[in-house]
Amino acid sequence: MKAKKSQELEFIVDRLTDSIRNTISGDSFQTQVLQLTMQDLPQITKKKGWNFNWKAELADDVREIVKLTIINNPDIIQGLMSLSIEPDHVYMHLLENAPFNMGKDKLYEGVAGNLVAHACRTSFQRGFDGFVVFTAKTKLVEHYHETLGAETLSGNRMVIPTDPARFLVEKYFKTQ
Repeated sequence: MKAKKSQELEFIVDRLTDSIRNTISGDSFQTQVLQLTMQDLPQITKKKGWNFNWKAELADDVREIVKLTIINNPDIIQGLMSLSIEPDHVYMHLLENAPFNMGKDKLYEGVAGNLVAHACRTSFQRGFDGFVVFTAKTKLVEHYHETLGAETLSGNRMVIPTDPARFLVEKYFKTQ
């Protein structure tokens, strides 16, 4: 089987919030991270504004695909992430905000930070001390350094080390 090329991530961490925040009302909503299922696929197509082929991601047995939803509203997907568990870290393959959570007219902010915090939490749960690795678009390396505390490994490959990972987990998952 042909190995997949590393996808360069280009999500924007708009704000680190305590959950996700409605940009119109300012209200915060607690979230949950659930496994993506085949039943979710009809709402996450390119025709509906999603950029990636999440059906192909879901078909990859090595990857864990999760969706971020608001508690008590699990049918509306706020964002998606694809992860794999490596021998000593978690690797983020893809991360995407829902189309209505992108751009200047986004409905919720904090989605990307919430998903990254989940990756960090998974790393801690697996005994990897919070280490999360990903490949960034070159133009966003500094952004991830500033917003997530990520460090450059080489080129545009980045790692979120233990202390910034702990900060993100504590910020987003206080009660969990």
